[in-house]
Amino acid sequence: MGIKGKNDRMVVLACEDCKERNYTTVKNKKNTKDRMELSKYCPTCKHHTTHKETK
Repeated sequence: MGIKGKNDRMVVLACEDCKERNYTTVKNKKNTKDRMELSKYCPTCKHHTTHKETK
């Protein structure tokens, strides 16, 4: 997945339970100032957990 524009940044999502970094995604920093929080499948925990954006 490439970066689309100058305001889009690649971010890493980490599982809240095991702190494993599982996913990367793109977010527009101009439109969304807060950290992303998505419910995704964690292969380490083997169930859906909340994944938060890391630094």
